[in-house]
Amino acid sequence: MKKPLFIILIILLSAALLFSGFQLWRHFTAERQTEEQFEELTGQIEQPPVPEQSGESPPPEWTVYDQYGALFEQNPDMIGWIAIDGTTISYPVMQTPDRPDFYLKHNFEKQYSDYGVPYAAENCTTQPQSDNITIYGHHMKSGKMFGALEDYKSEAFYREHPLIRFDTRAGFGVYEIIAAFKVNPADFKYNLFVNTADGAEFDEYVRRCTALSFYDTGVTAAHGDKLITLSTCEYSQQNNRLVVVAKKIEEGGAPDG
Repeated sequence: MKKPLFIILIILLSAALLFSGFQLWRHFTAERQTEEQFEELTGQIEQPPVPEQSGESPPPEWTVYDQYGALFEQNPDMIGWIAIDGTTISYPVMQTPDRPDFYLKHNFEKQYSDYGVPYAAENCTTQPQSDNITIYGHHMKSGKMFGALEDYKSEAFYREHPLIRFDTRAGFGVYEIIAAFKVNPADFKYNLFVNTADGAEFDEYVRRCTALSFYDTGVTAAHGDKLITLSTCEYSQQNNRLVVVAKKIEEGGAPDG
């Protein structure tokens, strides 16, 4: 009796190992395919002409449509591109007001994907720009997507990477980070802040963000400034979110090179 049980046990363990191996293969294959898709999209971004003489600026007529036009045409859901130098974050930003979380589980080609694409909250606008635009992205343990925001728990990392580039159909934009924090949305509904005509409400939002911040950036904002809020999952507690808030400090110009 023992031999048949032993054989059954071996079969079950082998099946479990094969299934685990398949799941790992499937995960890494999907991750690599996702990376290749984003690399292909990045390859379609045009760069401003290199000045013929040192010190010259790119032509002032260079626009976001010169730079991202091919991508805008490929998928009209794309509202912009977000990037942080020195990190893996360099992705299109999507928005579907009639299907708010569509890109949570779909890729740029609108096919199912566990990785999705960073996307803006449905009630935000870029033309005219909302007081705050919340952008969501997956927290991948590999550090891809918005998993790279995990590094902003370190003040030293922030000091080396204080700026976010967020170019939209309305123009180019550079943002300076105000705060980085973790929070349960039930305690602070940061993602619901979009527009306000009340300076006190704007100030209160900024105050709460800076009070929660892992460190003091020394940067603040006042009513009239334009903000972006990057949001992803944070795993130290259930339902936590990792949040990075930044204010626009430059607009309208083409990026360098």
